[in-house]
Amino acid sequence: MPVKVIIPTPLRQYADKKESLEVKAKTVAEALAAITSQYGDLRKHLYNDEGKLRSFVNIYVGDEDIRFLQKQETPLKEDDVISIVPSIAGGTDLTCVCS
Repeated sequence: MPVKVIIPTPLRQYADKKESLEVKAKTVAEALAAITSQYGDLRKHLYNDEGKLRSFVNIYVGDEDIRFLQKQETPLKEDDVISIVPSIAGGTDLTCVCS
């Protein structure tokens, strides 16, 4: 069954600049395996050396965070949309020091 995987802007350079990929998968794990086998450079950005999803990578099926479902074993239905959302840290201190 085909599902759509949305590739976030910072990772598109590792997926031929594609905004999304369509793969056949029954679970989130299968979908991620399909895209990382097709685009090997994505793997190191999604998984750590032990093969676990990196802590700063959040995966959603529709609007649901898979951490609150069945994690990577979350089942998929035809036409589900998976979003990869990397956490973003940093920025500037917006505190105004006015005289």
